Amino acid sequence: MSLPLQDIRVLEFTHAVMGPTTGLLLADMGAEVIHIEPPRGDETRRLTGMGTGYFSYFNRNKKSLAIDIKHEEGRRILYQLVETADVVVENFGPGTMERLGFGYAILKEINPKIIYCSLKGFLPGPYEQRHAMDEVVQMMGGLAYMTGRPGDPLRAGTSVVDITGGMFGYIGILLALYERQRTGLGKLVKAALFETTAFLMGQHMAYGAITQAPVPPMPSRVSAWSIYRIFKTCDNDLVFIGIISEKHWQRFCETFGWNDWLVDDRLSTNNARIDSRDWFLPELELRIAGFTKAEIVQRCEEASIPFAPIARTEDLFEDPQLNKGRSLLETHLPDGTTTKLPATPIDYGGERTMLRMDPPRIGEHGRELLRSVSINDTDIDRLLESGVLGI
Repeated sequence: MSLPLQDIRVLEFTHAVMGPTTGLLLADMGAEVIHIEPPRGDETRRLTGMGTGYFSYFNRNKKSLAIDIKHEEGRRILYQLVETADVVVENFGPGTMERLGFGYAILKEINPKIIYCSLKGFLPGPYEQRHAMDEVVQMMGGLAYMTGRPGDPLRAGTSVVDITGGMFGYIGILLALYERQRTGLGKLVKAALFETTAFLMGQHMAYGAITQAPVPPMPSRVSAWSIYRIFKTCDNDLVFIGIISEKHWQRFCETFGWNDWLVDDRLSTNNARIDSRDWFLPELELRIAGFTKAEIVQRCEEASIPFAPIARTEDLFEDPQLNKGRSLLETHLPDGTTTKLPATPIDYGGERTMLRMDPPRIGEHGRELLRSVSINDTDIDRLLESGVLGI
């Protein structure tokens, strides 16, 4: 597969999720992404708890250069790499890259064509110097309020803002690469967690502006659809069913054998069914509860209506769509584990992105990368012995 970014070199000064997401998307589309980490390795590698999988997932198809960015020789080597690079990505705290000598103002003097993507908690404004994380902006951006039940804010079940913010960084880089073809010059691109959260909240802000009423959290919302909820099954499982058209309603009743409801005037339209919710939904729950999960899935699929069994994370490893659709990549992790992890969800001209490199070991590509800027093996060995490089 010929990849669209295969001639692009990226220096990635990142950790955790947001920055590595941007680098992952660039790498999956062919860019040579060089993950810059300290000689003893990115701290993300050693996270436990729910951070255990961060490095393994967000750093495939990348090379690792483990180098002391605070050492004079380390900075000199990185400046040499900047001369050869197209893109720099960073997501450290406000002012960190400037203090280390790797801010945009310095790097664009070295390479005027450099595209510099800075990923932060906040874009320029009163909050700009604050530190932020995914959970922080979910709380202050209203997303946790909308996710939880009234009075019980709840963060989303994945790093949705980190990942989406990283995607906006990726989009900005692609725009800058396109513009550079015309101008020959680089660009400073910024994306941020809080503003990403606000973008995600835009649909609810529009609702509030139109209704002039407080926006209810999603668990307490009044759906526009008469059937749009989770149901219990007789084998103690759960299935979501959504009926969003009159054709869906007819096929739903016919497939489940509920023709009595098709001739009931109280249920003749979506709005009529909403008006009848007080008796209709409890009765529907009782009827659905007479079927197993497998029976419900089979009938909903036969009726061609929206439905979903309630999956757990572990279920995704064996999901038929993901496996047969080439959406899972067999990956060898740095700790020796072999697993399947999601590919970038883009079909590009009939092709899916592939795993070209497993998540790298600390400094795995250091010697190769230093040779690419004419540093000889004798000097590389000396830098390794002095601790400036790690392999």
